[in-house]
Amino acid sequence: MKILITGNMGYVGPVVVRFLRARFPEAALIGFDAGFFAHCLTTPGPLPERHLTAQHFGDVRDLPAELLQGVDAVVHLAAISNDPMGKRFEAVTDEINRGASLRLAKLAEAAGVRSFVFASSCSVYGFAEGAARREDDPLNPLTAYARSKIETEQGLRRLENGPMLITCLRFATACGFSERLRLDLVLNDFAAGAVASRGISILSDGTPWRPLIDVADMALAIEWAIGRDADRGGRVLSVNAGSDAWNHRVRDLAAAVAEACPGTTVAINSDAPPDKRSYRVDFSRFRELAPEHQPRTTLAASVARLIAGLRAIGFDDPNFRESQRVRLHTLAKLQADGLVDDGLRWITP
Repeated sequence: MKILITGNMGYVGPVVVRFLRARFPEAALIGFDAGFFAHCLTTPGPLPERHLTAQHFGDVRDLPAELLQGVDAVVHLAAISNDPMGKRFEAVTDEINRGASLRLAKLAEAAGVRSFVFASSCSVYGFAEGAARREDDPLNPLTAYARSKIETEQGLRRLENGPMLITCLRFATACGFSERLRLDLVLNDFAAGAVASRGISILSDGTPWRPLIDVADMALAIEWAIGRDADRGGRVLSVNAGSDAWNHRVRDLAAAVAEACPGTTVAINSDAPPDKRSYRVDFSRFRELAPEHQPRTTLAASVARLIAGLRAIGFDDPNFRESQRVRLHTLAKLQADGLVDDGLRWITP
């Protein structure tokens, strides 16, 4: 088996690569990444790319067609990965998240790739009061990031007459420890505050709902998507990937972290304007289609791994929200140093 993983040097990629190598020890695992966050390591150990057969560097907008020759499955993680970056780089977010994704899918189909796995997002539901959202419920994408995800899904669906299986995994909000940890995600942010300063600062009033999924369970869902047959969801599938048990209010996530890190205080901004991103998600279809690949990590276990991982690297930065552990600040630093242009392309010396 030969698997191409785009965006493998981000937050989720190292965990996915390590998992796939353990599951498929004889597989050819090929990484493709721009390398913007290659230096953002949060491990004292060796590079996570040691699990790959080969690592290629490049802009996903220009991914060469020949790299897809002989590939059985594409795991497409590469993206401008959150709302703040999508706001700062709105046009580029569309170019990369939608345009490059659809180009890649067409190249993959032409190359005879069997399975195309697209990392989509539950953020397409935006603000949704009432019952947990199912796949056929109305969508309410509030940001450039969310719009790029649903527009990519729509574009991929127009390819459904071909033989390639397409799986759009609408992941819940990612969390958990990784060799390239991001601290601009809600649970990770809380863990960082607890470890660095014994203080958690909630920027909202704490009431919004968030569905979460640990990165280890994202890898498990991706394994299922790589190997699924058309009778498990059809030729093109969009499915919520996560667990009903992981729908939590933000304040409850903070309380879980504080409990795991004794002496931590929690500050809630009761005067904050309403957070428009609040939704619960129904994961029953994923449970039905992938019973052997359901999330296995508990909230307590995810929090414990985060705290242990941060302590292992001596993390002690109380101002981490302004640091390069936040992806937008990493890009801003690359731009300030004259290394990356406004279109998020490397500047050739």
